[in-house]
Amino acid sequence: MRILVADDSDIFRALMQSTLSAAGYDVITAADGGAALELVCAGEARLVISDWEMPDLSGPELCRRVRAANLPHYTYFMLVTSHGSPDERVAGLAAGADDFVTKPFHPAELIERVKAGERLLSLETRDIAIFAMAKLAESRDPETGAHLERVQGYTRALAQHLAGMDKFTEIVDAEYIRLMYLTSPLHDIGKVGIPDSVLLKPDRLNDAEFAIMKTHTTIGAETLDAALRKFPNTRFLQMARDIAASHHERWDGSGYPEGLRGDTIPLCGRIMAVADVYDALTSKRVYKAAFSHEIAKAMILKDSGSHFDPDIVQAFIHCEPQFIAIRTHYTGSPALAA
Repeated sequence: MRILVADDSDIFRALMQSTLSAAGYDVITAADGGAALELVCAGEARLVISDWEMPDLSGPELCRRVRAANLPHYTYFMLVTSHGSPDERVAGLAAGADDFVTKPFHPAELIERVKAGERLLSLETRDIAIFAMAKLAESRDPETGAHLERVQGYTRALAQHLAGMDKFTEIVDAEYIRLMYLTSPLHDIGKVGIPDSVLLKPDRLNDAEFAIMKTHTTIGAETLDAALRKFPNTRFLQMARDIAASHHERWDGSGYPEGLRGDTIPLCGRIMAVADVYDALTSKRVYKAAFSHEIAKAMILKDSGSHFDPDIVQAFIHCEPQFIAIRTHYTGSPALAA
């Protein structure tokens, strides 16, 4: 495990490097946020310990840049704080941090926190299997392109913003954000049970066909419920199940399959609804061209309070630059962001 320590203090970098090296870790260092970002983007380290205040990029800004970089592997990010106040931790979580270290650090505690990060990164094999399962379902629809990758980025951006809102601080923490990113690709897993005549129809669906298509929510939920019965305390399965079941519910109760309303819709489903609709609007289909970002934005704003949770729509507005960057990254077409 290679660890990157980013701090503008020569003494702190040396102390941190000595402590981690003594525990058997390979340590590289950076004296400012810009140099640290280059090392992370080059794949030099997947666990980062960064000071809060640094030249060029602060710790939280470095974290935001890493999260926005769409790297092929997850980077575990630990922020070093001077006092660890609740407001500071909320700001760190909103930036995408996974954990915190308080100065002066306790060597034994630091090592245990790094080990926790290692355990999380070791779960990437499981994450890959989950994503492969989602890709298998997606492969039946040749038009979706990099849909799963995009919605992962969108949902993570939304969840990170919600982590900084007082209303959601007790719900959305670093683990919630990570699970949202991990499980969002399973939202349409139930489409494996939809007949090709409906799923691949090169035109709009009629009422009977749409009724069949809507069952992908219950098929997905039932599939994941079966896994939950065997592993009932598994949080990622619970979130995946809630997303699959509720991402087509609407804030005003007019959605499906249960007609849930307002806060009775799981938060993860409300987040997924905005991400999924945005991606559908900005993607080409046989029956429609891809809408521009501005048109998609206007449609989402129009449906705030009817289709979508107004808080999630406000998060979407805040995350506009990230949505545009993610869309452009996976389409290679900046024109779609215009």
